[in-house]
Amino acid sequence: MKTMLRAAISTDVFDYLTLSAALAEYRNVRTKIGRLLAAGEIVRIKKGLYCFPEALRRAPLEPAVVANMIYGPSYVSCDYALSYYGLIPERVELVTSMTTGHPKVFQTPVGQFLYYQRHSADYSIGITMQESKSGNFLIASPEKALYDKAQTDPRFNGREIQNYLEEDLRIEPEQLQGLDAAVWKQLEGTATGRMRKLVQFFLEAKR
Repeated sequence: MKTMLRAAISTDVFDYLTLSAALAEYRNVRTKIGRLLAAGEIVRIKKGLYCFPEALRRAPLEPAVVANMIYGPSYVSCDYALSYYGLIPERVELVTSMTTGHPKVFQTPVGQFLYYQRHSADYSIGITMQESKSGNFLIASPEKALYDKAQTDPRFNGREIQNYLEEDLRIEPEQLQGLDAAVWKQLEGTATGRMRKLVQFFLEAKR
């Protein structure tokens, strides 16, 4: 059954509809799914979302792909995105995302996923599509990830911005200089309060 199911489903992560279609020959699909789960031939990430166990995966599982699928609309951002781009030195296990829905936390067999709520007009600014062997996923650009991080971080008060970036987040000065002013310019149109100060800090550095 392992070989047949693996051949029938092209992706390592899949939803209930995909799994049901692959098991269409069985009279009671739900019962069959229960048996597959009990045998460890598939893993339930959350209700309606599954993956193959590590031994059957075609590539290492990219947590960002899973994050997009667990809860949406959403895009990966904050600490996980900053680590993904190498802006912060730490390896981040908790996958952080932004969503227009309610804030959520999911503890799953493949990791923990945290979603911050974001309703602001700049939600769609600075989101990029990245590719991995596990599939494509939406992730904030380095600039948007830093913006989202500051917005959700109680340590950021809009003052001593250089210290916050280099001491609290431990981002190297040369990496800050490489950020794209065009994204900050887009964010300038909606930023207010302490976030406007962050945007202006980067725009002034580019002048």
